[in-house]
Amino acid sequence: MIDSRLLDIMACPACKGPLQLQRDASVLVCRFDRLAFPVRDGIAVMLEAEARVLPVDAPLLAR
Repeated sequence: MIDSRLLDIMACPACKGPLQLQRDASVLVCRFDRLAFPVRDGIAVMLEAEARVLPVDAPLLAR
């Protein structure tokens, strides 16, 4: 999917905070902004317009 070295340097485009890869959902999650950025064909789509806003109780935020 995404190389772990690349994941270490990637940041949320909105807040510049850390991202967590959720492999089963194919998304990168920013817990602070509650955004889920899609990963398509192994490439992270880091556009705020493409991100989903997650509800406060979303399971992706609990991990």
